[in-house]
Amino acid sequence: MIVDSAVYRHGSRLPVDCHVHDYETLRRNATEGGDFVWVGLYEPSHIELNDIADAFGLHPLAVEDAVVAHQRPKLETYDGSLFLVLKTLWYVDEDDAVETGEINLFIGSDFVITVRHGRGAPLSDARHTLESQQAILDHGPSAVVYAVCDVVVDGYTEVVRELQIDVDEVEASVFSTRRTDDSNRIYVLKRELSEVRRAVLPLREPMRRFANGGVPVIEEGARPFFRDVTDHLTQNADEIDNLDSLLSTAFDAHLARVSLQQNDDMRKISAGVALAAVPTLIAGVYGMNFVDIPELHWAFGYLYAITLMIVCVGGLYWFFKKSGWL
Repeated sequence: MIVDSAVYRHGSRLPVDCHVHDYETLRRNATEGGDFVWVGLYEPSHIELNDIADAFGLHPLAVEDAVVAHQRPKLETYDGSLFLVLKTLWYVDEDDAVETGEINLFIGSDFVITVRHGRGAPLSDARHTLESQQAILDHGPSAVVYAVCDVVVDGYTEVVRELQIDVDEVEASVFSTRRTDDSNRIYVLKRELSEVRRAVLPLREPMRRFANGGVPVIEEGARPFFRDVTDHLTQNADEIDNLDSLLSTAFDAHLARVSLQQNDDMRKISAGVALAAVPTLIAGVYGMNFVDIPELHWAFGYLYAITLMIVCVGGLYWFFKKSGWL
């Protein structure tokens, strides 16, 4: 569906008396140099996108990608226009899960079409913020591309911040004195980091191209804004690598602790077996009923055997306790 559509001139929104679906009229109102149209859509149908493609001359391959979605971040050039794909991310704390969406941008010299899939990174706030900053909006379609990219990358930063909290919790749990089973959560977090990495890393090259220039449609004056986005994107990429390394270290530490706990359990089991085996041995010897067994007919033989068991068990218990086996 159409979320919003407008014509902009010199950083200001023009009042246009036409229906939001009347794309040809919108484009005809962009008559002066620097005027452009911004149409925002949310999960449009193939018919809606085809209507927009006819009005703005969008390439059919790019339109197909925008309808199907589930594309990797990329930047493609079609006959002087651009097609940019961004992955949106948001974090669900209850499930330690990173959910993904997608934003597709068709960028021309006098138009920007944004197509959003999923609930991540709503663009209405970005549009209102941009409309309040006339100096930035005066850069035309480049300003819209910057605003959308900035919102998406800010979402990455928020997700990375939440993942940092979860990684800190895992580290505290792994190195606590309690017995914990952290392997499953570590695996889940590493999987979610991989999801974030698939959104962040491929986007660095398009942002670098925008910042360095040489991309049609993107104005030279907008380069500093894209350098700022690139810097934030690089910080997120570095933080993702750092978190992944911390999780790998935490997993190794968890396995080492499990191994030590198993060794400790085996020592305790071995000590318990020894404590049970010694009296069993004594009772077995005195239960063989041979005539020549010492003290067999002694009146205190039974008391002697019980006392011998207690002394041996007590000595073993003291030795194991001193050695840390119990």
